[in-house]
Amino acid sequence: MDQKAVTEFFNSNYTLSHYESAARKIGLWDSEEKIFSKIFKLEDSILELGCGAGRITIGMHELGYKNILGTDIANNMVTKARHLSKVLGYSIPFRVCDARKLEFEDSIFEGAIFGFNGLMQIPKYKFRFQALKEIHRILKKDGLFVFTSHLRSDERKAKFWKKESEIWSNNKQNPLLDDFGDKFYKCDHGEMFIHVPTKESLESMIYQIGFKVEVIVKRSMISNESQEVREFSDDCFFWILRK
Repeated sequence: MDQKAVTEFFNSNYTLSHYESAARKIGLWDSEEKIFSKIFKLEDSILELGCGAGRITIGMHELGYKNILGTDIANNMVTKARHLSKVLGYSIPFRVCDARKLEFEDSIFEGAIFGFNGLMQIPKYKFRFQALKEIHRILKKDGLFVFTSHLRSDERKAKFWKKESEIWSNNKQNPLLDDFGDKFYKCDHGEMFIHVPTKESLESMIYQIGFKVEVIVKRSMISNESQEVREFSDDCFFWILRK
């Protein structure tokens, strides 16, 4: 799987419409608001990666965070986010940015966010590693990084991953997939690529780079999200890392 195909998916009209609707109608999840409000100060400089149509960035701006920059690799998503911000009368900066090669100086942000499983939508282990390393680089000492992921230990998916293991063992996996844990998630707006790691493999990557894991917590343990949120996104795990 290559990044170009993933970017094209997020630049497509149907995906844009889906994410714009979430930015307009859903906004911050209750769990996100609780976490962000607890760990970030209003004056902190915060970088959001994979901002989509601006759901998180705009929501945080409305909470009083004025030093937040929204970025996304998909140009059309950034255009949508800028338009929605303008419609709402906000002056929020958004820019096109590749998480694998951030165009920022070392140690300049107090916080970083990669919401809605965005880090796991980067194809290939080496590029997810590279993105995480870049995020570590641009954070100040003691800076915090929040992201979400699914985990293969989810009991609801045990049968699926058992079957996948057999398929990969026999070298019959989809040739577009690179790492065990890769999958295509069928949704109304096409097939979305995502990597589902194990807790151990993700922790290994995190520690190699130099982050410390502060918290790993399931979304449903933080909040009983609204029906809209649950329809928009399955339950997932929040990871809070410290540089």
